[in-house]
Amino acid sequence: MAELLKHVYTTDFIASVSRKIAEIHPEFAQDEFNKTIFDRHWPDKELKARLTFIAQTLYQFLPADFTKSTAILKQAAPFFGGYEAMFFPAFVELYGLDDYHTSIDTLEHLTQYSSSEFAVRPFINKYPEQMMAQMAVWTLSNNEHVRRLASEGCRPRLPWANALAEFKKDPQEVIKILELLKDDSSLYVRRSVANNLNDISKDNPQLVVNIAREWIGKNKHRDWIVKHACRGLLKQGHPEVLALFGFAVPEHINVISFKADKRVKIGETLDFSFSLNSSRPLGKLRIEFVLGFMKKNGKRAEKIFKISESVLNTNTKKVTKQFSFKRISTRKYYSGEHHLTIVVNGAAMCKSSFYLEE
Repeated sequence: MAELLKHVYTTDFIASVSRKIAEIHPEFAQDEFNKTIFDRHWPDKELKARLTFIAQTLYQFLPADFTKSTAILKQAAPFFGGYEAMFFPAFVELYGLDDYHTSIDTLEHLTQYSSSEFAVRPFINKYPEQMMAQMAVWTLSNNEHVRRLASEGCRPRLPWANALAEFKKDPQEVIKILELLKDDSSLYVRRSVANNLNDISKDNPQLVVNIAREWIGKNKHRDWIVKHACRGLLKQGHPEVLALFGFAVPEHINVISFKADKRVKIGETLDFSFSLNSSRPLGKLRIEFVLGFMKKNGKRAEKIFKISESVLNTNTKKVTKQFSFKRISTRKYYSGEHHLTIVVNGAAMCKSSFYLEE
């Protein structure tokens, strides 16, 4: 089993942080800081709680003056990176909300080493006009991490963060930022643009459809953004998006020779197969399957899985597929009747049921 991310905060790691800060600020009490981090409650803390606690403990040991403390952190930040170093921007999020200019300058610096995407969101809520103007400035940065922050920080539904409710309702200010970044030279930034649009599509699908129509076909980078941004709408079988990408209504296609297990034990695999048949070439196909999972409350929740996407010049295609019901931490399986549906170009072609048992 992979090591849990929260375990990156080892005694050696925390010691290296305190040692670096002490080099910059000799009054920093290294030993006491280290002991405070690893108190009796530390083993019970999960990743986000540990990250926040490190930021809170830094506040106890750094100068009370926010400008002085952030100046120290800015000097230390280049020696640490990745998610584990996000307690640096978390410090600003927790203690800098009333010092806008110092905080925004600090977050711009820190995001180059550990992303400030979570830390900027309280500032967007408190200073919406100033922050969106700042986001526009950041789109012009020479640093791709800063440009990415302009998009990632204002995603309406950023995972593991509180949603930006106003942008869920009306994302026009976000779209202005994405327009500035849609031809960015960095894939890292363009991926954020696509993910932001995918967020927007969940609350404002037609807006994203309209943008997709406008952007597609201009250049290969925009084409990639549009396809990645529309992945949620494609999974939903949105007819305008399917047509935009050349997936025709599969009226000429039949599903034949469908076979699927009728009973599956938790820990084993569901095996199924089928063939697509047509009197003419099958054409451009997006083939998916939907599982209707039995939930604890006795209802079913559907999840769609992609099988393939290709252009087929043949009249038939055989598909053989498995789905593992091995126990995993991200999904709990319950015994009972489950449903399996085959989907081609957004259209449900055939449906069957099987029983999942302990």
